[in-house]
This record gives sequence, C-alpha cells and structure tokens, in this order.
Amino acid sequence: YLCPLYEAGLDACIIQDIGAFQYVKQYFPKMELHVSTQMTITGAYGAGFLKELGASRIVPARELSLKEIRHMKEKTGLEMETFIHGAMCYCYSGQCLFSSILGGRSGNRGKCAQPCRLPYGVNVDGKRKEECFPLSLKDMCTLEHLDDLIEAGIDSFKIEGRMKKAEYAAGVTAIYRKYI
Repeated sequence: YLCPLYEAGLDACIIQDIGAFQYVKQYFPKMELHVSTQMTITGAYGAGFLKELGASRIVPARELSLKEIRHMKEKTGLEMETFIHGAMCYCYSGQCLFSSILGGRSGNRGKCAQPCRLPYGVNVDGKRKEECFPLSLKDMCTLEHLDDLIEAGIDSFKIEGRMKKAEYAAGVTAIYRKYI
C-alpha cells in the first residue's frame, strides 16, 4: 500500500503504532516518520525515545499545556505539530475506549460517537440529577493564543477536520490563516 506513494515522493508518514513505525523505518528508509497523537506522547522522555528510533516530528497529546510542549521541543529538538482547534476529550488522545464500548465506533479510528457529550444521570447528595454533562469538555480554540504558539516554535498547526464537512474545514482554516 505504501510503496507506490513512497516511490511517488510522499514527504512523510504519520504513524500511531510502534510496530508499524519500525516497519516503515526498515522498508522505507528515506521516509520522514511523524508520531501520531494516538501514541500519547506526553513528555520529553517519550519524544526522545521516538527520536532515537527515527522520528522527525511529534504530534503530542492535545491535552498537554504549551509549557509541556515547549519543554518537549527544547529537550529533543524534534518538530512539534500541535492541535489548535477541535474537540477535547476527557481522556488522553488516542486512549479512549468509551466510544467503542458505548457507541460501537472507535474514536481511535476517527469515528468517535462522542459519548462524553451525552447527558448522564448523576447522584448529588443522594438525589438523581438529570441532564448533567459531567464528561463534556469545551472545544479547543486557540485564536487568542496564536502568538504564544508561534513564539514557542510550534512547527505545524493541526486543525481537527476528520469526519467534518469541507465547509467547516475551509471556514476554520480561513479564520486561522487570517490571524496567523
């Protein structure tokens, strides 16, 4: 599957599985290897390990702070590609099984059923409270923080677009492009 793309000059491959990472490195040695957010890289040690294995870019877990991402970049020298817009999960990126269990669709395969956005009954002081959203986080929007992200040396900005309409992706991208 990858061979014709590689031969046509594919720039890089974003990978979420360490076995696939090693395979691509072995059989496609000139391919740049980018580490997916689904590898859940949350610190400089994990990023450094993947750099030793041949990674050139990390997409860190979107739940990290800018300080944590900056530290990872400073310690490893790796390129950082960070999410700047989209849904946030109550779980670390790539580690949620809730959608698979409850909705039969894997968020780790880009088909999240978003069960964390549903209302749940919660007991408060022995009484059941209806229409509560205890797992729903706010979506990420970093327009106000673009200067800080650029100053931190983030190499590439990532806008969630999988399973979104083209109009959504175009509109969000246009806004960020304008402010950048």
